[in-house]
Amino acid sequence: GERFKGQRFSVGSGSPFAYGVLDSGYKHDLSLEDAVELGRRAIYHATHRDGASGGVVRVYHVHEKGWTKMIAGEDVNSLHWMYAKEKGLLGNE
Repeated sequence: GERFKGQRFSVGSGSPFAYGVLDSGYKHDLSLEDAVELGRRAIYHATHRDGASGGVVRVYHVHEKGWTKMIAGEDVNSLHWMYAKEKGLLGNE
């Protein structure tokens, strides 16, 4: 394996979809809450558009003392309907 230094990463077959969300929403001064939501949305889009990416969101905050689990295992299907409602959509468009 390799190690890379950077601010945001995505790996796997759904990563192009995740990178689209990460690239459009990342700012250097994101709050932890906003960063977790950005990760959540990126994983949702990766799993929604790529059938091999699974169907659960897990988000970890990696920091100088290790890592903290922020989202343990959220069902992407539930997120789909929640995000559609936020946009004023039904979710089956």
